[in-house]
Amino acid sequence: MVTFQFIPYGEVEYLSSAKRINRLLNIVKENKIVLMEGRLKKQEEADLIEITMEEINSKFRGIELSVIYPDNKHDGMKKVKTHVMNALLGDRRGMTIIGPANVVRKIEQNPDKIELFTRDSKKRRR
Repeated sequence: MVTFQFIPYGEVEYLSSAKRINRLLNIVKENKIVLMEGRLKKQEEADLIEITMEEINSKFRGIELSVIYPDNKHDGMKKVKTHVMNALLGDRRGMTIIGPANVVRKIEQNPDKIELFTRDSKKRRR
């Protein structure tokens, strides 16, 4: 069974970078796939990957990470609205998907869909 856990932006918005990363990593270590509203800052993504690499062992094989950015192809007034929203919301626009590597094989992004490929649980048990 695959379990997804949605994290609203407001739940991690006021956490320090270290606490935000630890919160997300702890959920992933429970073999849950995190769907987080918003995005991590570039440095937080790098820190998450670095911490993950340090914690890899026989029980925790790492993570798969994907960030979905909103469509920014606007013209005229829509472009102005997008800039105002970005200024007000910061990193809230978009979505971050983080899954444990022992569950998620890969995440592919296409313009109109996201494909999340999981590992076959029957093969893992052997």
